[in-house]
Amino acid sequence: MILSELARQLGCRLEGDGSIEITGVAGLDQAGPGQLTFFGNPKLRPQLDATRASAVIMPEDAAGVPQAVLRTAHPYYAFARALELLHPRPKPAPGISPLASIAADARLGDGVSIGPFVVIASGVTIGARTILHSHVTVGLGTTIGDDCVLHSHVAVREGVTVGHRVIVQNGAVIGSDGFGFTPGPDGEHHHIPQVGTVIIEDDVDIGANTTIDRASIGATRIAKGSKIDNLVQIGHSVKIGRRVLLAAQVGLAGSTTLEDDVMLGGQVGSAGHLTIGKGAKVTAQSGISNSLDAGTLSSGYPAIDNGNWRKSSIIFAKLPELRRQLIRLEERLATLEERLKDG
Repeated sequence: MILSELARQLGCRLEGDGSIEITGVAGLDQAGPGQLTFFGNPKLRPQLDATRASAVIMPEDAAGVPQAVLRTAHPYYAFARALELLHPRPKPAPGISPLASIAADARLGDGVSIGPFVVIASGVTIGARTILHSHVTVGLGTTIGDDCVLHSHVAVREGVTVGHRVIVQNGAVIGSDGFGFTPGPDGEHHHIPQVGTVIIEDDVDIGANTTIDRASIGATRIAKGSKIDNLVQIGHSVKIGRRVLLAAQVGLAGSTTLEDDVMLGGQVGSAGHLTIGKGAKVTAQSGISNSLDAGTLSSGYPAIDNGNWRKSSIIFAKLPELRRQLIRLEERLATLEERLKDG
């Protein structure tokens, strides 16, 4: 693709020779002639000055370079779009593998691709152009929308609803039973039937080996545009708002509510039956034991205001010496008190 056409499709302002043929995208230090690269971090200016790329995506205010430049207010987004255009992922051809097992009453949309050893149960609806790679299992009465991609070994359990343009990575499980047990008269833990469902709205991404439990009653819901990393555990009856980002190994206990635009770092854990307000951010490995207000930045366990946590973390390392000083002060105070008592 020539650079001028790429600039047009990306919505960037072109500076330099638009006739250059661009064959691919690479990092600053790997790019060579014919390739496009990306610059957004001022710390990488030395790598930019040394790059051999033919063209660079750059912010509007960045100093120029000898190469052709694509200027944009959103350089990282433009870079992502360039990857889509220049490195499209291969897609299987539409069609149904003879090795798939599909119920007679299942409804399949136009242009679907169903791989080998896929199992589609009775009452299932699959939307147009959706791709189910090998060994995907779709349970009774489930609905999957248009233009979805479910990678190998994904399991979508009975009665689940998946919207349009949803991507589910390998090994994810949607609609497994929530962790619900109650002690009985015999002292044993008895399973509480999980009779609810899971609703995944449009444009959601779900990472590899992530698990999303069905609600005990009602629905576990993931709203439009949320992105979930690998190895995330979402408990029963959780409500996740729009554009939420969950990094790897996040764990949400049952009936947690995440409002729109929440961001949780890796290995954040949340107790159940609490609310994390709109736009709140929680840093990696924090534990959320109480509801958090909208727009806050929290860290630590229990998660507190990030600024207070950073001040506290500095003190943690000094606690042994502070304890020794306190003991010495207590000893000196006791000595002074004895002297005053003796007159």
